[in-house]
Order: sequence, then structure tokens, then C-alpha cells
Amino acid sequence: MVDTPLTNSRIVTEYRNRTPKSAGLAWTARDVFPSGITHDARRISPYGVYVEKAQGPRKWDADGNEYIDYYGGHGALLLGHSHPHVVKAVQGQMERGTHFGACHALEVEWGELVRDMVPSAETVRFTSSGTEANLMALRLARAFTGKRKIVRFLGHFHGWSDHMAFGVSDHFDGSPSPGLLHEIARSTLLAPAGDVAELEHLIDADGDVAAVILEPTGASSGQIPVDGAFLTALRKLTEERGIILIFDEVVTGFRVSPGGAQGHFGVTPDLTSLAKILAGGLPGGAICGRADVMELLDFDAADAKGFEKIGHQGTYNANPLSAAAGVAALNMIKDGKACDRANELGEELRRLWNEVIAEEGLSWACHGSFSCFYLFLNPQGLPIGPQDFDASKYGPEVFKVKSPVANKLRLALLLNGVDINGKPGGSVSAAHTRADIEATADAFKASIAMLREEEDLGTARAA
Repeated sequence: MVDTPLTNSRIVTEYRNRTPKSAGLAWTARDVFPSGITHDARRISPYGVYVEKAQGPRKWDADGNEYIDYYGGHGALLLGHSHPHVVKAVQGQMERGTHFGACHALEVEWGELVRDMVPSAETVRFTSSGTEANLMALRLARAFTGKRKIVRFLGHFHGWSDHMAFGVSDHFDGSPSPGLLHEIARSTLLAPAGDVAELEHLIDADGDVAAVILEPTGASSGQIPVDGAFLTALRKLTEERGIILIFDEVVTGFRVSPGGAQGHFGVTPDLTSLAKILAGGLPGGAICGRADVMELLDFDAADAKGFEKIGHQGTYNANPLSAAAGVAALNMIKDGKACDRANELGEELRRLWNEVIAEEGLSWACHGSFSCFYLFLNPQGLPIGPQDFDASKYGPEVFKVKSPVANKLRLALLLNGVDINGKPGGSVSAAHTRADIEATADAFKASIAMLREEEDLGTARAA
């Protein structure tokens, strides 16, 4: 477990009293896993809840506590937990086999759905995760262009591979984080998002850029947003220079719209990386895009044209279970109704939380776009208001400064029956209801009252 100095906190004491089984599991896990966790984002003090089951928009922990869930399987569950159609598809496939070590019909159907839904997807190659999809995207771009360097944007997250593991929450100067080679860091150029002129100067001054990769709604799936005008300008800039434009739609794919952010904004990249919703909540990713770029993975094209094919393996690529879940989920998403519902409810949640913030006289803001929301707790005491806050005006350094209030707020929300992630923020699913959103606003208000009782609202209290 993680030690906490909040020994005199009623919130922490009540949390411990309500979650003894989670506490016991966390204590055991500390001897099994580094920090007792299997994903960095699940770190919370004194420990996180251990969940035993989930259904629709809700989940239940080992002690039987019920939560309205906005963690959403790290964004993978647009349809909510255990959707009956997805469950039926996976159960049926379990009876037929989990891994054939061979091609199968479901992978073809799955690939056709991706090709039909995602504008850039002329051909598709499945992977096991979004990190793997981005790895392949960079390799394809370098091989296709014959150039070496990659441009990324500060704060944008693309997995934990070597080219991506700095400049997200730290190392904004481009220096490598532990375990990374300086040579790799030097081949990765970091740029602020939104400034086309500066990006153009950076690219032209270097002359060895193979690709530009970004999250098309902005850093951390819109926590620091970019707009359609920037995407359009970026498409023009890269196209003119023969640079591969990669949209990382691991989160936004099939969430913003059935065609992802590119479908919504009408900007088509050369390559797109996908995961999360793609596989209906099971492990799975994909890289897709222009056929002339993707053919670098093609045996026949390599033989016919005399180039060396890019090798690509992966034991669980397009495995039957993930394919079954993916086919079931995408068939339900392709008409757009699930995306529209989640987006509408996401807007409603942000509106209600900002009303609570204003009523409480706090200089916080709930922001985001589509079905994602983020809570800016303003530890620097910036002069902001919840109704007119524009996150695009602030760089990633501001958003990566953790508020001391954040951890206790998450605990208070758990005590009031709501689970969010540590950004803090979350994603709304199509399974949520307006009653869930209203209950979440009530829980938010009650949680602020708990913090106020402990005189722990940080720099966010109104003057």
C-alpha cells in the first residue's frame, strides 16, 4: 500500500473503514508488484479499490461498494461494462477456441469493419495494443520516406515505447527518461501543439522528418485540446513535404464518431493507430492507412517491387476472442448512435460539474470534448472561471502539476459512489443515463463539502 500523511483526514479514515478487503488485497499486492499495481495510472493513496464485477455504467468492489464508473476500462468501454451482445459473442467463441494459430473468418470481418468505418483505412494490420500499433506506424513511416526523425507534440501520449516515453508528463526538454537511449531522444522532435508556423520552421530546419504523430483531439485525448483548423493546416503542411501524418486514435477511434476524430473533422491522415474500443474491451490494436504505405508489410508487394518487407509478428494479433468482441462492438457502434449518446452525456456532465463549481465559488473548471471530461483543480491559483475556461491557452506543464487536493477528491468521490481516473477525469459511455449524470453531479457537490469540512480546497477557494 501507499503510505499517506493524511492520518487526521476523515475522508481517508472513512475510506479505509469502507474498503477493508481492498486494503488487504493492496497489502498483499505490494509484495507481488512494484508499488503494488499493474498500471501506473492506478496509483492512488492509500490504495485503490479492487473491483469484483461490473455491468453497464457501474462496478462493485470487493467490499460490495457500488460506483458509477467513469474510468471506463481506460477508455475502452464506449458500450459500458459487459454489454450482452459482446459477452454473447465472446462466450460463443470461447466454445470454438481461443487461438487457432491460423487465419480465421472473424479477423476478415473485423478488418472490413475497420476499413469501412475509418476514412484513412485502405488496409489494416492488427496488433495486440495501441503501443504496438504506434511502434509499427513509426517503422512504416521511416521505411516509406527513407527519413529518420519523428515529430511529436508536448503532452500527447502514444504509449510507452522508446520514442514515446518522454515529453508527456515530464522531460519536456526532450531529454530521455530512464532506460532510453540519447540517440532515440535526439531522433524525436518535440513541438507545442497548435502553432503551425513554429512546426513548419522545425520541420524545414531539420529536413529529416519522416512523420508527425498526434492525438487528433489534443493531448491526453483532449485534456489540452487542438481544433479542426490545426488538423487541416497540419495535413496541408505534411502533404506538401511528403511527411507521413499519423493520427493516434487509440482513444478517439470509434468514440468521437464511428470514424473517429478524422471522421468528425474531415481530415484524413496517412496512418491511423487504433486500440481500446476497437476490440470491444478485450486486448487489441491496429495500424491502418494508405495502401502504398501499408504494402511495406506485404510479402507479394515486396517480391514484385524488390524492396525488403517490414517484419511483423504477434502471437495474439487478431486472436479470435478479441476479434469476436471487436466485431460485436463495432457493429453496434457503426450507426453513430452510441457515439452521439456518449457525447451528449459528456457535455451534460461537464455542464453540471461547472455549475457545481460556480455555486461553490471555486476557481476550478471541468472541461473536455465529446465524451471525455477533465477537472482542472488549479493548484497554481490562476485567475480562471468554470464557465469560460479555455484549456488550449495553457501548456502541458500546467496540466501535469498535480494538485494536492486531487487524491482526496478521488477518495471522496469513491465514498459518494463515483469512480474517475487520476488525471483527474474520465469518459462517459453510451450505457450511462441522465440519472447517472445527475447523481454524479450530486456526488461531486457532496465530495466538495467533505473537502471543505477538512479545510482542504487548496488554492482553489474563492476570494
